[in-house]
Amino acid sequence: MTFTISLIIVLIIVLFGVISPELFARAATRILDLTTTNFGWFYLIVTLGFLIFCIFLAFSKYGQITLGDDDDEPEFSLPTWFAMLFSAGMGIGLVFWGVAEPVSHYFAPPAGVTGQTPEAAQTAMRFAFFHWGLHPWGIYAIIALCLAYFQFRKGAKGLISSTFTPLLGEKVNGPIGKTIDVLAVIATAFGVATSLGLGTLQINGGLSHIFGLPSTPLVQIVIIAIITVLYLVSSVSGLDKGIKLLSNTNLVLALCLLVLTLLFGPTAFLFDTFTSTLGSYLNNLVSMSLRLTPFTHGNWVANWTLFYWAWWISWAPFVGMFIARVSRGRTIKEFVVCVMLVPSLLSFIWFSVFGGTALHLEIFDRAPIGAAVQQDISTALFLTLEQLPLGQILSFVALFLIVVFFITSADSATFVLGMLTSDGDLHPSTRVKITWGLLQSATAVVLLLSGGLEGLQTASIVAALPFAIIMVLMCYSLLKALDAEAHEVRLKRREQQRKLEKLLNES
Repeated sequence: MTFTISLIIVLIIVLFGVISPELFARAATRILDLTTTNFGWFYLIVTLGFLIFCIFLAFSKYGQITLGDDDDEPEFSLPTWFAMLFSAGMGIGLVFWGVAEPVSHYFAPPAGVTGQTPEAAQTAMRFAFFHWGLHPWGIYAIIALCLAYFQFRKGAKGLISSTFTPLLGEKVNGPIGKTIDVLAVIATAFGVATSLGLGTLQINGGLSHIFGLPSTPLVQIVIIAIITVLYLVSSVSGLDKGIKLLSNTNLVLALCLLVLTLLFGPTAFLFDTFTSTLGSYLNNLVSMSLRLTPFTHGNWVANWTLFYWAWWISWAPFVGMFIARVSRGRTIKEFVVCVMLVPSLLSFIWFSVFGGTALHLEIFDRAPIGAAVQQDISTALFLTLEQLPLGQILSFVALFLIVVFFITSADSATFVLGMLTSDGDLHPSTRVKITWGLLQSATAVVLLLSGGLEGLQTASIVAALPFAIIMVLMCYSLLKALDAEAHEVRLKRREQQRKLEKLLNES
């Protein structure tokens, strides 16, 4: 039922985009304006709330609860687990925006900061850390924690609706539960399509920069078609083979590219950038988290922060379910600390190296990085790498990394969408995975044709709003379940204490 309803809804939206892309773009933009104008505050408050809630759970009395039976051991080693977290949670987006975002902020910073100044450079790096740091991983952790707890400790199905059992009881198996799962599928489909669209743009940008291939819709459709075949082959091979191998490959390639760029670039400057930006980020975390501009009617926050928060929320059902699937046997404290800190730290290092190198080239070496970003944002990374020793080789490595990230993200998403629409089955059928794989690619094509990067951003923000409300209720449901379990443990301990006292008295 969930599979059929979700499939029909996504197909209708895709067909609407195919038949009338201009009307689709206008309608989506109108809905976007209404969403950001009326609910921007909501995105900011709930995202900060998710971060606070995760920290509370990790260091509360619930922190030692295992996500599974008390004697369960983790299924994957820490390095493989970290690789899966990083690949599924950031992947294409991190490579796409690693250079482009800091440089964009440097030329067009938030209100109150003058562009192309030292202050603009510092602000650019700080907001890059902010958008890719603790907040997105707090969002992911909420979904993953709820799913892992109810699925592995309480024996519930691997569905978003199952996490509402403490609130809805048996109603989770009825229309309300189905509606929750359908909303999760729609948010996931458009969140993943956004990332696939970004990956396609950058692969096209890399091919254009290295080989002179034109950046056109036709080329982008061909890229998506080829990658679709590759990730469907990987998807059919299963979690332990395809995704595990790709995730480890991603991490090795990303670390190689990172280390080489660090060594070939302005190394001391990059270490200074990382240190100063980390301090500034931590010092301004709360003010950035609640930053809006109601008195200036500026659109910077909507174009950047609100887009990112909505993108993470729409991406969260997919990432959360995938993280939950690979996190059985971890304690809540271990889970939250590792899921939030390790990938965030890797993101900080990534932006310091690539964003810092690009800004150094732009500011001190007068390289035209900013002009490239303004002309074609997808080529920014390749132009930056080209300025370094062995730049051509680094560009090839980056292009290959993007392709592998693309395959990993799409592979993981087909698996998760298959689970969501197969009643939580941990091993969805090949037919279901292939169906969602093809539909993901079709959605990415429609979004690209109906508005390019702006169309991708619009889809994320609009699809995320209803699911953000669901996530708030998930937090309450999880807290209620944890409190009930803690109460049961207290009652058992009291009963054991009474039995022990009775035995002592009788003896």
